Amino acid sequence: MLTTQHRGLELPALQNFLRRSGIPLDGDLRAELISGGKSNLTYHIVDDSSRWILRRPPTTGRTPSAHDVAREFRITSALQHTDVPVATPVILCEDETVLGAPFTLVEYVSGQVLRTGSDVEALSDDQIDACMTGLIRVLGALHNVDYQAVGLGTLGRPDGYVTRQIDLWAKQWDRVKTRDSVDVTKLYDALTELVPTHTDASIVHGDYRIDNTILASEDVGTLAAVVDWELSTLGDPLTDVALMCVYRHPAFDLVLGEPGAWTSPRLPSIDDLASRYAAASGRVLDHWNFYMALAYFKVAVIAEGINYRYRAGATVGAGFDRAGESVPEFLAAGLGSLT
Repeated sequence: MLTTQHRGLELPALQNFLRRSGIPLDGDLRAELISGGKSNLTYHIVDDSSRWILRRPPTTGRTPSAHDVAREFRITSALQHTDVPVATPVILCEDETVLGAPFTLVEYVSGQVLRTGSDVEALSDDQIDACMTGLIRVLGALHNVDYQAVGLGTLGRPDGYVTRQIDLWAKQWDRVKTRDSVDVTKLYDALTELVPTHTDASIVHGDYRIDNTILASEDVGTLAAVVDWELSTLGDPLTDVALMCVYRHPAFDLVLGEPGAWTSPRLPSIDDLASRYAAASGRVLDHWNFYMALAYFKVAVIAEGINYRYRAGATVGAGFDRAGESVPEFLAAGLGSLT
């Protein structure tokens, strides 16, 4: 519901900032919370004639690398004229005195988002197949973007990316953990011993799955926009593919707080998704078990971060109370993928 009051969003301050920045407004702003605290806070903003999407970090328990809206703005700006559909950026505000944190505003993209299992149930088998084909095609297109040509050559350091990912998520675990875990240590030690000696380099999304895309209103096989770019960087494309596959694990429903679209049994299996990507991209999925284990490790830490914010009373909205239950399952799956 569109209202004039939201936690984490001072609409009068936003309205004053936009007017000072030369953004045309028609009447007072109203807002609706779309996503509250599992990642960045996301709001649908409207006036009497226009619509936008605003994203800002959660109110607590955040790290710059995990909630970097400035990075998101830079990437979507660079991808405007590629084969990867993104929302048109409007403005970036890095002045935290405006809303208490940096934020971005982008144009609203009309379309449909498949968030829940019931959304998938409404589709035919042919529609699901077309949707999966479109998702895989766009992921392959992203990994084929010449990041130097679009001005993203300094976005990250592809060399050593996988090793840094292992260390980054281990440090994040220490930052947000609400318990000790022997499996975290076991999985971390195994991953550090199995790092591939050679990896490819591309733009990676860092959080690619069906509900981080907007599908065309009349055609689920066409992506209108890929969203949630705050984890994107330059790195190994196979980390994107493995993470997309790991999100299919049923325990991810506990992270989402409801039966999710991407965990629906009607969608392709993990093996099928991986095979589709290999066929569409021409990439060989070398060291696949390692990439799957790394992805399970990452999702376990993400789930623990949500659990940490929930326990601290810093989440906005419902559906956060069981995220912590998924952590042991993801860690066990990560270890199991290496055996």
